[in-house]
Amino acid sequence: MKQGETLMSVEVQKLEKNMAKLTVTVDAKEFDKAIADSFKKNKNRFNVPGFRKGHVTQDVFEKMYGADSLIPDAIDFVLDASYPSAARESELEIVSRPQIEIKNAKKGEDFVYEALIAVRPEVELGEYKGIEVKKADEVVNDDDIASALKSEQEKNARLITVEGRPVENGDNITLDFEGKIDGVAFDGGKGEDYPLVIGSGTFIPGFEDQIIGHNAGEDFDVNITFPENYQMKDLAGKAAVFACKVKEIQKKELPELDDDFASEISEFDTMDEYKEDLRKQLSEAKAKRAATENENAIVDKLIETSTMDIPDPMVDAQVEGLVADYGRRMQSQGITLDQYLQITGMSKADLNNQFKPQALKQIKTRLVLEEVAKKENIQVSEDEINAELQKIADSYKMELEKIKGFFGENERKQMADDLAVQKAIDFLVENAKLV
Repeated sequence: MKQGETLMSVEVQKLEKNMAKLTVTVDAKEFDKAIADSFKKNKNRFNVPGFRKGHVTQDVFEKMYGADSLIPDAIDFVLDASYPSAARESELEIVSRPQIEIKNAKKGEDFVYEALIAVRPEVELGEYKGIEVKKADEVVNDDDIASALKSEQEKNARLITVEGRPVENGDNITLDFEGKIDGVAFDGGKGEDYPLVIGSGTFIPGFEDQIIGHNAGEDFDVNITFPENYQMKDLAGKAAVFACKVKEIQKKELPELDDDFASEISEFDTMDEYKEDLRKQLSEAKAKRAATENENAIVDKLIETSTMDIPDPMVDAQVEGLVADYGRRMQSQGITLDQYLQITGMSKADLNNQFKPQALKQIKTRLVLEEVAKKENIQVSEDEINAELQKIADSYKMELEKIKGFFGENERKQMADDLAVQKAIDFLVENAKLV
């Protein structure tokens, strides 16, 4: 059968755990044409005696060297041309990249390969109407107000230099230190004018406790043993001695919670007015958090009562995306993912395993919500898509029509799918029992 420019046939074999195998046979003429294209691509690199570079013909080249060196690129050409068509012809909802195994790749013969793929799992939903969960607390009490005021005090605190007393818990100090193991300094073990809050747990257990009681200007040793699970494996479990000197001791001085403070940090003249506005802001924020917690609890309950068999490649693909996102966040902080792995002593496999539960949860969440949308025939209108595009346009201060230009058919479909999922969440919440 003809698919685009490629003559081929596709055999579909369904396997266990939502896996399938496509056996794709591409006509010999198509593969020979790909070999010719491979020759055209590479002929300027060939050094053939008696010919200027790029002037040898394919027939002469193959007589002298055979066609084997042309096969790898030919395979790539045929895979790129045939697999998308084969995937469409299979009529399967494929959720992973194919694992390709070449079965035959010889000139003059049909090109045959197998593609192992994961298929979207069927979901058997539990009862999704009337899901009962405990309602998240959304009431703002006096403790919430006090905590918010304390946070504002901390943000606006002044650091006052302390004299005449040693370091106490909670102090901000400036510290010089140099660590040695068996008398030998090690990388990362030295710091000068290092700012440290005593009791913050910034340093390894036991370090900060041994600074308490020492005075500014005093030289002293801190003896510690690195934890067995310390991120830098070459230091894990080893005893070290840190020569230390506290250069300055400071303590926080918190501002008074009075009208002056309220007028400094807000638009209000009195503390009572500020507290009233603060309660309103906290109420709005807590209501949003509570709504999210309720949604999550309802979806989690539905996941627990639903059944689905997630294929491993689907999880692997989701993990890969999460790790890539994490790597970008690390990069924004000035550290590459490889550097992070080196610092923490983790392998790529360790990091993948760390993200696997999150990946599995995301997949299950998406699957059950898509199934609810399907069961309830939840639709998304063009007006709803345009309204979402308008939000994007507003956020970037751009014209709607210009934003639409960035969203092709695939992007609009993805947006529609996402909106349907959100509408499925809304449906579940509306039909849930919050107790």
